[in-house]
Amino acid sequence: MGDTFYITTTLPYVNAEPHIGFAFEIVQADVVARYKRMLGSEVFFSTGTDEHGQKIFQKAREEGRDVREYVDCFAGQFERLKSGLDLSYDAFVRTTTPHHVAAAQALWRRCADNGDIYKKKYKGLYCIGDETFIRESDLINGKCPNHKAMEPVVIEEENYFFRLSAYAERLLQYLAKEDSVQPGWRREEAIRFVEAGLEDFSISREKGRMSWGVPVEGDDTQVMYVWFDALTNYISTLGWPEDVNGNFYKFWQNGEVVQVAGKDQVRFQSIMWQAMLMSGQIKNTNKLVYHGFITNSGQKMSKSIGNVIDPFSITRDYGVDPLRLFLARHIPPFEDTDFTLERFKEAYNADLANGLGNLVSRIMQLAQTHLQDAVRPQPSPLPSEYLDAFSRFEINKAADYAWSRIAALNLKISDTAPFKLVKTEPARGRSLIADLIQELYSIAMILTPFMPGTSKTIETAIASNKKPENLFPRKD
Repeated sequence: MGDTFYITTTLPYVNAEPHIGFAFEIVQADVVARYKRMLGSEVFFSTGTDEHGQKIFQKAREEGRDVREYVDCFAGQFERLKSGLDLSYDAFVRTTTPHHVAAAQALWRRCADNGDIYKKKYKGLYCIGDETFIRESDLINGKCPNHKAMEPVVIEEENYFFRLSAYAERLLQYLAKEDSVQPGWRREEAIRFVEAGLEDFSISREKGRMSWGVPVEGDDTQVMYVWFDALTNYISTLGWPEDVNGNFYKFWQNGEVVQVAGKDQVRFQSIMWQAMLMSGQIKNTNKLVYHGFITNSGQKMSKSIGNVIDPFSITRDYGVDPLRLFLARHIPPFEDTDFTLERFKEAYNADLANGLGNLVSRIMQLAQTHLQDAVRPQPSPLPSEYLDAFSRFEINKAADYAWSRIAALNLKISDTAPFKLVKTEPARGRSLIADLIQELYSIAMILTPFMPGTSKTIETAIASNKKPENLFPRKD
């Protein structure tokens, strides 16, 4: 067994059904997790749901539903993604579970014991979308840059604050490491944010105004601010704080740690969360990988805007692996990209119906017709182009490499014409078909992280020496 590797997604709010934007994030993480397992690493892959906070509390009240029943319902919708997208995660953490609540309270105690939590009255602009106070200097045309359709509200109350201002120097030391944040321009963004001056941030809310949250121990007037609570999931899911010698020790303390997050998470994940770890005296060698957003007609997909696309409807019509491949190959990992069903369908026909599906059909028809026994292909080393792309989290380029191999193999069939050669020179023809199967097997292996079901289908076809039926029928 190789090294240990821990990868997480952010936790989506459970105030609506899953949409294609979060599917992109979790499929990216799943592709990386499967790749690492393929290399022999022991992998722990975690995701889950963020179930506290004002947005959820308000949404449940608007619908006249009990808030517990509300979050249970939508958490179940996100858990459906495991089968719906063929995900391989090892843990699904819900922030309302007793263990997670206890972990958030334990981290609070550690930060308080370190002198980094204090209480004060505060008046400021508050973005309900981000569930955080914002500075006037951060506004764009009077709106939060992440929620331009929402009016910030002025809130005055007494809260607990975290002494973020004390961690500027240590955060800059952390961010100085080139691999701490990818891509590099997101790391530079985080550095500029720290250098502009850090303000202490509120980590609680008055219970009388918003009761749905983790209780602050020793103060029954306050509940934890949702970010302090939710960010703790990255270690609570590993058994912290009770079981520090188990998964927490193996994966967090001694493994490679990668957290996948959206670009709007830079200040939360690479600044606030890192400072909380420092205050709690918890080792933080984790890397942060920020992705762009899937947009719809140029707008970020948003449940509040109502422009979301349902991933389940796509998989019902096209299958799971075609959507996984599209999200991995045709959505750049670090940039915003528009998603349209027309673009998806075009890629499906080009990549799968006319590409991979046609290739598998051609080779396995030759094998089924002309080979008496199934070929037993041998594993081959993973190519450097493929490994290098994954090392940079450029999974789209790793997928592009796979398709370059598919194109080359289709061309080889056209150039060598094994269907003719096997008739004129049977031995050479059968040998050529065996070589084609070996290459097809190698392609199936490098497709495993992207299209696990398809990879198994190809392996089964090779082992049984039979052409699979209707692998990727064309969609007109």
